[in-house]
Amino acid sequence: MKSEEICSLVLQECKAEGATDTVVTVMELEEVMIRFSNNQITVTKNLNETTADIFTFVKERKAGTDLADLSKRSLKATARRLVAEAKSSPPGDVYAPLPQGPFTYSRALLNQPSIDLNPNMIVGHVEAAVEAGLKEGAKRIAGSLIARNIRITLQTSGEAFGVALKSSIELSLRAFGEGQSSGHAVSVSGTEREFNAEAAGREAGMLSRSSASPQDGVPGECDAVLGPLVFADLINQVGRASSAFFVDAGLSFLTNKVGEKVSSRHLSVEDDGTQAGTYGSFPFDLEGLPVRKTPIIEKGELKGYLHNSTTAKKMETETTANAGLINPHPFNLIVESGKGTTEELISKVDSGIYVTNDWYLRYQNWTNGDFSMIPRDAMFVIKDGELGGPIKELRISDNIPRMLQSVEELSGDRKWIKWWEVDTPTLTPAALIKDTKFTKSTM
Repeated sequence: MKSEEICSLVLQECKAEGATDTVVTVMELEEVMIRFSNNQITVTKNLNETTADIFTFVKERKAGTDLADLSKRSLKATARRLVAEAKSSPPGDVYAPLPQGPFTYSRALLNQPSIDLNPNMIVGHVEAAVEAGLKEGAKRIAGSLIARNIRITLQTSGEAFGVALKSSIELSLRAFGEGQSSGHAVSVSGTEREFNAEAAGREAGMLSRSSASPQDGVPGECDAVLGPLVFADLINQVGRASSAFFVDAGLSFLTNKVGEKVSSRHLSVEDDGTQAGTYGSFPFDLEGLPVRKTPIIEKGELKGYLHNSTTAKKMETETTANAGLINPHPFNLIVESGKGTTEELISKVDSGIYVTNDWYLRYQNWTNGDFSMIPRDAMFVIKDGELGGPIKELRISDNIPRMLQSVEELSGDRKWIKWWEVDTPTLTPAALIKDTKFTKSTM
């Protein structure tokens, strides 16, 4: 069956069983994934699959599932089962009908250019990254590259209908030098034109070479320059905490702070899924509404939360077209740039630390934002405005709202970040943050 026929069949079956609202999405995925280590490709996987997601309401009661068996018999049985499960599920707090279409979507977002998945092309990207890293002095390179083309068909009982072509390519690699020296870099894009594997390899290789023989760092409070990989991780926490679902659940450090200063005046963050060709851009959200640009923090002030129809009704406001049918979420997080380069930020620090990467950001308290993260790979002492020797064995143990209030300056150069520690694609500069708290790492 064609994707459009699958959507129509499921909508009819759910309505016949008594559903008030239904959303069906069918995803046709073509993906190539390459893993590499010790400068050699070790795994290549090709994936071609078509799956469907179904979400149905019976007023305040809801149920959803995904399925790979897209035969008529399976689709009808799944629709009947889902509506029955919705009828027997506990009711939600409010019932917000799906937005009523039809809607008009951006042609540029509906027809974004595809990625060339020819094996020679994909392997060539990996080889270029490895070669560039080795030229910079790294001894070993490891990482992964994932490239995909997706065709998504969405249809709702609210008469929203769209077919979107979407692509992405992402490279994440670590370069290793002598001893414990290492560097990490990424290149991510929605188009091949903006993708640069060689530059990522050079950056990771340079970091590994310059971080040879790191010494144990000294715990304490000091000014920190956080590179884009690290600051993107913090900004992803802002994106998550701005979801009205987490605010309502009491799991957000931004609860009850709309209109208040939640960061220094230097920080402005918006969600923008409308930039065609970027990793997270998309024509519609999962309720079928056209995506839009939504300010989250503007010169330090929290402007609002991200909503779907249900959270918007519960909080007596308008949806921001960020569905998630359960949890509203951002598409692309965009941080407004500052001035100058990362090197100029470093030059303004008398005594501090430059952190290029982090892993394992974990909360001690979701509500007030107490957390810790582990700096990984290249990390350096800053002394009198210049990089000193490499250091290791430190942890950042701080509070996210405090760090946002302590953003002293942002660089003018920005990078797109997306990897397994940064779930939402984020365009971010480096950040100078005052009085960052470093503790001794136990790992």
